[in-house]
Amino acid sequence: MKTERPPAKSEQLRRHLADLLVGELAPHERLPTERSLAEEFSVSRLTVRRVLDQLEREGRVYRVQGSGTFVSEPRIHKSVELTSFSEDMRSRGLRPGSLEVSSERIPAGADIGYALQISPSSQVLHIRRVRTADDEPMCLEHSYLPAELVPDDLGPELHGSLYEVLSARYGLTLHRAEQTIKATVLDPDDARALGAPPFSPAFLVQRTGFDARGRAIERADSLYRGDRYSYQLTIYRDPQ
Repeated sequence: MKTERPPAKSEQLRRHLADLLVGELAPHERLPTERSLAEEFSVSRLTVRRVLDQLEREGRVYRVQGSGTFVSEPRIHKSVELTSFSEDMRSRGLRPGSLEVSSERIPAGADIGYALQISPSSQVLHIRRVRTADDEPMCLEHSYLPAELVPDDLGPELHGSLYEVLSARYGLTLHRAEQTIKATVLDPDDARALGAPPFSPAFLVQRTGFDARGRAIERADSLYRGDRYSYQLTIYRDPQ
């Protein structure tokens, strides 16, 4: 009968740290020092550093020069599906919300007008919101809606799901969308709104949504914190 060999010490260390990250340490708590981990598992500090490097690449820990290694806040994984921010958060057991909500009617301008297939001089309802998950800022969202489709300013309802309001009040339901995702950084004003360091990584998600009649009903520019959000893709190969 073949005897299974025990896992290598580096793998034992990794499993130990994974258990700490999941069950014992909260976000932003400090991990044991490299020296103490090396002594506990009888490995070199280089081995410890390599394990921590891997966890850092996975986004599970972060380092502060001179202070140590700390637990990262969990990332929220977004699959590429036609869902609202509120639906995304609820599906993950998080409570969606909004901060710093404002709205105004402005001329569409060239870019928004082109996306919504209207004249640049046509009016749009511009809605700005900081979207939250369990009261933590996650996304800075700018939505632009053709004014002729949305004659009201919506008011307190903007703290919830915009898509639910559009469907219930105006019968406007998103059927499909064209979307691009770009890597960027947060300028100081956007960073303040999201509670993140200036020039930290972010995703810019630009979406134009259409109803079943093919009308463009929304253009949205959403800026997501790169340290809290990620996109997950399932890609299939054409058998042909």
